[in-house]
Amino acid sequence: MDEDTPTADVAQVVPAEVRTHLERGTQSVLVDTQALEAVRQRFDEEQATVLGSYLSSAQSPNTLRAYRTDWAAFTLWCEAEQRQFLPADPIDVAVYLATAASTPSHDNPDRWALSPATLERKAAAIAAVHGAHGVPSPTRADVVRLTLRGIRRRRRAQPERKHPLLLHTLETLLEHRPPPEYPGGVARRRDALLLLTGFAGALRRSELAALTFDDVTVDTEASTGDPLLIVRLAATKTDQQARHAAQVALPRGRRPVTCPICAFVDWAEIARAHHTGGSSAVRELLERSSSTAEGRMHRCHTHTRTGLDEGNRYPLFPPVNQHGHIGRHAMSGRAVADLVKRYARRAGLDPRAFSGHSLRSGFATQAALSGADDRAIMRQGRWTNPKTVHGYIRTANPLDDNAVTHLGL
Repeated sequence: MDEDTPTADVAQVVPAEVRTHLERGTQSVLVDTQALEAVRQRFDEEQATVLGSYLSSAQSPNTLRAYRTDWAAFTLWCEAEQRQFLPADPIDVAVYLATAASTPSHDNPDRWALSPATLERKAAAIAAVHGAHGVPSPTRADVVRLTLRGIRRRRRAQPERKHPLLLHTLETLLEHRPPPEYPGGVARRRDALLLLTGFAGALRRSELAALTFDDVTVDTEASTGDPLLIVRLAATKTDQQARHAAQVALPRGRRPVTCPICAFVDWAEIARAHHTGGSSAVRELLERSSSTAEGRMHRCHTHTRTGLDEGNRYPLFPPVNQHGHIGRHAMSGRAVADLVKRYARRAGLDPRAFSGHSLRSGFATQAALSGADDRAIMRQGRWTNPKTVHGYIRTANPLDDNAVTHLGL
């Protein structure tokens, strides 16, 4: 089985009976199937299919996946309690949320299974499904809103923040990659590019997983003539309709081991060999490569076209198994997070303290420690709220611009 093959997120977070419920159908829970049937009768099958495809694309895949899981759990609860789920009674929804809030974790009975944020998302899923089917949402009722408010007050706690990956920690993780020979050399090269791109680009795990070779261009920095990696982002968390054509620039690293462009050249070489000759070509390439020379010299200026950036949406980060076999589809966002945790474990760190977000928060924290102002950090990370960046800066240097340093203690 692939070491980081993208598996269905729901399979890892919901009970078996919910998974069975999900497998009964694959349609979006936010599409009114009765309305589409009316379109079929009024027009034809083709027009109903076109309308359905656009309705299904109204939300991001991650949101749809979460809502579908939440809706399946709610409908199962309603069936068990012999309650109606569409339209749902506000009191039933309130009781469901209160019951879910009081459920302890299977792994640790001293902790709750669901956070207030997760419960609010469940309520949002119930509201979204009702709205999509033209039914008033039960979550607008006072009994539901007050129940959620009470849960938040009773469960007051600071959000559990994952540790940022600072530069020295990132270098430690890179040291624990598989050996450069085949088959480990395949994941070694891909993982170097993923970690460095996620860190230097301040990318979310979903943004990393969505990248293709079409999205990456090696350009030249005008002032120095050095190579420059331009990464174009499609839909993002804050721009789900891709209206602003966001992109990030990754400069040449001071050293080859931390250079995103060298990492891209190394991985593009593997991807091109696999595209043209399969696993045997990849094996031959790695056997020819000199492991002793790896990381000692920059390879930025040796980049040539890969042939993978011609509109075919070839994934930049496909799964790679322990035998060096490269998958056809992209890694999932969860697989990106699991990769970060896996390297943290190899480096002797607590994997529970890190996640895919550690790359993005690590960029902001390291940049703040290195003297970058909040405007520059916001620009690269595409943050729109200064409070978010200020939180990272306070974490990086809590005494910076702090009046406590003037007390004379």
